[in-house]
Amino acid sequence: MKGRRKRKDPEIVMRGGKATGVILSIDEYRKLLERVEDAEDLKTLKAMRKRPLKFRKLDDFLKDFASDPRDALIKGLAE
Repeated sequence: MKGRRKRKDPEIVMRGGKATGVILSIDEYRKLLERVEDAEDLKTLKAMRKRPLKFRKLDDFLKDFASDPRDALIKGLAE
């Protein structure tokens, strides 16, 4: 890949006079993915904040966790 220059701006791919795709540098693509993931995380956080907090006693959690850790964690998230 010697001799290739880094793309600074996205390039729009046209087919039949219509924009059908975009070519981005890998760095720009990764930044874009990170922003999408951040937006999804914020959406999830907002939804979680709408629900009231529920707490379990540590002994109850540990008892459930000892029998099956996955069930204990899922049960904790569902409550």
